Order: sequence, then C-alpha cells, then structure tokens
Amino acid sequence: MATSTTISNTENLMKFMKLDQKGAVLAEYIWIDGSNGVRTKTKTLNKKVSNWKELPEWNFDGSSTGQAPGDNSDVYIRPCAVFPDPFRGGDNILVLCETWDPDGTPNKFNYRHEAVRLMDAHSKQEPWFGLEQEYTILGEDGWPYGWPKGGFPGPQGPYYCGVGTGRVFCRDIVEAHYKACLYAGIKISGINAEVMPSQWEFQVGPCEGIELGDHLWTARYLLYRVAEEFGAKITIDPKPIKGDWNGTGLHTNVSTAEMRADGGMKAIESACKKLGERHEEHILVYGEGNAERLTGEHETASMDKFSYAVADRGASIRIPRQCATDGKGYFEDRRPASNADPYRITGIIMETIYGGQEGVDLSKAE
Repeated sequence: MATSTTISNTENLMKFMKLDQKGAVLAEYIWIDGSNGVRTKTKTLNKKVSNWKELPEWNFDGSSTGQAPGDNSDVYIRPCAVFPDPFRGGDNILVLCETWDPDGTPNKFNYRHEAVRLMDAHSKQEPWFGLEQEYTILGEDGWPYGWPKGGFPGPQGPYYCGVGTGRVFCRDIVEAHYKACLYAGIKISGINAEVMPSQWEFQVGPCEGIELGDHLWTARYLLYRVAEEFGAKITIDPKPIKGDWNGTGLHTNVSTAEMRADGGMKAIESACKKLGERHEEHILVYGEGNAERLTGEHETASMDKFSYAVADRGASIRIPRQCATDGKGYFEDRRPASNADPYRITGIIMETIYGGQEGVDLSKAE
C-alpha cells in the first residue's frame, strides 16, 4: 500500500482497542470547518447513547479552524446526527454536529441550518436525493497513487470500472471505506472506479431531505479517516490533474413526489427550466475551482451555458433515458463539483424549484 512516514502499528494498537472501557462511551464529535473540511474531537460519555438529542453541546477554538476571530474564538457544536463508530466499535459513536456562535446564531459556515429550513418548508414534496461523490487517491507526495513518479499512466479508457493490476489502484482503501460506511449505517448505495486512474466514486442515497447531507458528510469523514490508516491522501479537488484527464464531480440526482408520479416528466421539465433561470446562482455554490472542470469536455457542460437533455452526459442536467420512457422519475444535475457542500446543493435546488424562505442565504460565507 502507500509508502507513509506516519507512525502506525495496527498490531500494537489492537491490544489497547480491546481493553474494557468500564462502561464509558467515546463520542467522536465531527463538524465542518471554515475551509470545507472536517474536524473532530472526542468526548467521554458515562453511558450508552441511542439518540443525538441525548448528547451534550460542546465547543472548540474557532480561530484555529477559520470560523471565528481570536478575540472571540468559542464556537459551539450541537449534535444533529449519530452513527456507530466503525473504528472503535462497541457502543462508541460518531456525532455529526452543526456549528453555532456564542450569540445563539448559526456560524456563517453552518449551511445545514439553512438547508433544514428549506427541507422542512417543502417536506410535502418528499424530496429524494442521491449524490455521486468522486474523489482521487494520492500518495504523500501529492501525486495520484500508482502513477509513475513525475509521469503519467496510459490514456484514459481502461480504468473506468476496471479490474486488474495496472487498471485500478488502492482498491483496499475503497473496500475498507465501503465496509466502514455500512457499519456506520450510512446509506451508501455503491462504488466504482472512475475514468482517471486512482479516481473513484461512491454513491449515497436515496435519502430524503436533510438526511442526504448528514450521510454524505459523515461518509467523507470516514473516507479521510480510512485513508489515514493506509498512509494515503484523499483529494476532492474538481480538477486534481490538469490536461486531458477527467475532473471529479458530485452529480446530484433529484426526485420529488410529483416527479415520481405518473406524468412526472412535466414536473421534471418544469424543474429543469427553473434551474436554468438561476444557473449563475447555482454555480456560485456548486464548489470551488469548478471552472477548470466545467469546460464542455470530459463529460461536462460548459459553465457558461445551461442545458438539459435526455441521456446526454454533456448537458448541465441529464434526464435518464428510462425516466423519459416511463414518463416519470428523476433528473441528474451534473454541475456540482466534487468539493461542493451537499447541504448547499440540495438546499438551493429545493429553493429554486419550490421557493425560498425569508432569511435563508446559502451563499452567506462567500
């Protein structure tokens, strides 16, 4: 596996992982920082917890995460979802949190709070989301794992859904992540090798409403944590390698009750038209560095022009062929970059199709 300078000895660690915790439970609090990354710290609880509402609020130094100034640095983390911990096992848990300022208002990077308001307002629409998270595995030198040092592998073609040495790299990380997600109860629906070597994808969903963002962010945490065990790096940069190589996206599949009903194609087409009218606003929250990816090449539409079509992977929004045949189903928004925040993606889609809420601003930290 990846050459690493990280000191790690699994055999020695496991001797301590098996020790009795004397009834204590370890809760790994996870939050999203000011640079779209994840941070964590551990709290000891004195009893088993079955619901996030039983968990206490905590705090951290926001000046060290880009979320607060040094002279008023406390940021509070409020639990909002809980999952079994696949690393520590037992009754130990992962705790996904929202970030809040001392004055009782959501931190400016707390997009979940905004998305919840939109999901609640439009809950009768029963929105289902399925997101396809692409990522690239790098060695410690920052170069894609398995690529010649300072060089390039053969052209794209044999790597997508590939099998065999020289066609896929780091499958052990991918499989470990898959199992960790399943253990944690993440609604992960599949994995596959992608077009560029060392580029992979996992899918989360279908999830209803805010659940998608909760599960995808936790799945991202698990991916970074698993890669740490193998001495590898994960990047969700939308164009990690310049030139004639595919970028990485976060294709977003969307379906509501009216789209799934007979004759739902009318609702799908209506949604596509509304999304086109706010194309620029969506691009603003669809990830950093997306201009290098949305060029009109490598299975993308141009950032400068909105389009939707049936079965066209070069369109901004693709309506699957089967949905067009059935006259109902879902659509796929292919514009979001791999580093986009799923709360912002799903939130603005609901806002555009079904209407906004007073005070909700998904671009407030820009």
